[in-house]
Amino acid sequence: MKKSVKINLVVMMLIALTVGVLSIFFGGAGHDVLVYSEGRPWNYPKLIAPFDIPIEYDSVSAQKIKDSIDSNFAPIYNINENVGQSALATITSTVDSMSGVSAATKHQVKAAAAQVFEEGIVDNPTSSKIAKGSIKMVRVINGMGNESQTVDGKSLRSTVEAYNYIDSVVGINFTQGAGLSNLIHSSLVPNLEYDSVKSDAVLDDAYQMALAPHGVKLTGERIIDYGEIVTAQKFTLLKTYERMSAERNTYNVVRRFSVIGNLVVIFLLLLVMYLYIRIMHPSVYRSLRHMTFLFCFVFIFVLLVYIIAHLRSGLLYLIPFALVPIVVTVFFNLSLGFFIHMIVVLISSLVAPEPSDFVIMQFLAGTIALLSVKGLMQRSQLVVCAFLIFLCYTVTYGAQYIARNGTFDAFDWRVVLYFAVNCIVLSFAYFGIFIVEKIFGFTSQVTLVELSDINHPVLRELSENCPGTFQHSLQVATLAGEAARQVGANVQLVRAGALYHDIGKIDNPAFFTENQSGVNPHDVLQPEQSASIVISHVTDGLERAEHANLPQVIKDLIAQHHGKGVTRYFYSMACKQSATGTVDPAPFTYPGPNPQSREAAILMMADACEAAVKSLPVPSEENITSMVNRIVDSQVSNGLFNESPISFKDISTVKESLIKRLLTFYHTRVSYPEEVRPEEPQTADADAEQEIESSDA
Repeated sequence: MKKSVKINLVVMMLIALTVGVLSIFFGGAGHDVLVYSEGRPWNYPKLIAPFDIPIEYDSVSAQKIKDSIDSNFAPIYNINENVGQSALATITSTVDSMSGVSAATKHQVKAAAAQVFEEGIVDNPTSSKIAKGSIKMVRVINGMGNESQTVDGKSLRSTVEAYNYIDSVVGINFTQGAGLSNLIHSSLVPNLEYDSVKSDAVLDDAYQMALAPHGVKLTGERIIDYGEIVTAQKFTLLKTYERMSAERNTYNVVRRFSVIGNLVVIFLLLLVMYLYIRIMHPSVYRSLRHMTFLFCFVFIFVLLVYIIAHLRSGLLYLIPFALVPIVVTVFFNLSLGFFIHMIVVLISSLVAPEPSDFVIMQFLAGTIALLSVKGLMQRSQLVVCAFLIFLCYTVTYGAQYIARNGTFDAFDWRVVLYFAVNCIVLSFAYFGIFIVEKIFGFTSQVTLVELSDINHPVLRELSENCPGTFQHSLQVATLAGEAARQVGANVQLVRAGALYHDIGKIDNPAFFTENQSGVNPHDVLQPEQSASIVISHVTDGLERAEHANLPQVIKDLIAQHHGKGVTRYFYSMACKQSATGTVDPAPFTYPGPNPQSREAAILMMADACEAAVKSLPVPSEENITSMVNRIVDSQVSNGLFNESPISFKDISTVKESLIKRLLTFYHTRVSYPEEVRPEEPQTADADAEQEIESSDA
């Protein structure tokens, strides 16, 4: 099943679940089936199965299944042994009685004739079907009818093909002329006879097995919703339902139109939410985990609202609706957080005592929540947010009350207490964010900020054991963070990932040049050994990340920051040492996978460029620009970004950002005029490659 189909299926199931469960709070369910047609909307109330209904294939799918069975079906043929034996006897006796024919030729003729009858001769219609490809395999049953074998249809011959085969083996036309040729040709008759009875029976059994119901619509399950298109599958299901209803003499009850209206509104709102995510946030839509979380979150929150409203509508003011935009924004983005907040508010307004006032109040509260926690980095922001929302609720509710009544005489001050409780709960939203992180494996900006603290135990160990690698990681974090900002990627994620991407070097710091002090242990190792040690820093990093309970997004960046690239320096050394000049690149290739996100691609570019530029003897603007372009273009040409959603425009922007920031790092001089500028030494490719591979590859 395609991923998009699976996502759509899960989303539609969650939408149906939401509408179905919420229907409980609007009253009983029923339906009345009228006229409908395939490809048109269902214009009647939601249909619920009153009994178990087998799910059968629609006509189009059924025909495709039959066509598939037909194309692969092996028709049954019986061997008529009497025909073959009689024909062989005639050929044998005639050939033996002929004079002037050598014994060798006679033997060849009899042997070739025996072979074609043994392999099978079919009639001309069958031969034509085999030639056209409509018959691929044939099931052959022996004369006793108790054994069968399936053979390739191309191995069977028509009478003409059998004659041509014998002629090609013996050369009848050239040895004995027309006499023997005509005898052979007239004796060749089909010995395989089509058994239509058995073939039709087997084919019918195959149809029945393949077209058997492929599921059951259980009692209480939704058959079709109002406004839903009657697809071919739905049409078949409805026909089955009608037939079974007629057999059982049961019919449905029409629901109250007010209930239908509310459920249709809920369905449409959820459908709009799905379409908005699919069109405006395709990266979120492509993730089954993200879509499942969003629709489950909306379902659970709305269900809580309806349960509380069912007890007492006034208690709705206790529910922290601002939690919705905060949670969604923390894990996704501001626009998605606001949109889903409004979807929840509109669905909840159907059970609110004053729907219009409720929507206005929650709109203002949600907007304040988004503005106050934008870029949530500290828990204190939630406290400030909760206080501002309390003021918003109180002022807005008071203004609406006096607008309706013109006085505060009968104002219910308990509502203000509800607002206070609401905001107190909201101030602890961090715990809800933490729970979501653990259940769905998300990583909030707050967590990324905490991970970016260089006092984190893993980073502290890195700085103590691998000071050169630690400095490299800090510079990569700066480079990648700025590049991510330029292309609109997750800056905090890239920075955190850059700080941890090389923690696997802690186990073998001396094997990476940024941590060496004049002695390079690779000098005494074979290229394969050196490559293995360098490559292992990825797997070692993943083990350390697992032990330190780092989030999955950080582990992904550790695993992907080299993708499936090759340690080209050590690979080149191995090729030079090899007698043939070539070696298997597998031992020199990183395990990958290649970058799966824009953030991973940016980290890969920043990591390689920072390591390469350090090797430049003269880090001039020309040399830095040339090095960055060569490194990134090489990664592109090697297909390392093919699995990442990063665009060529983004890559170009990242290169410009890296060049600009690297120039700042190395404080390049103002270029002299061309005629007086001193000649600068060219960069040694081997030195650059070695620096990349041994220090940060």
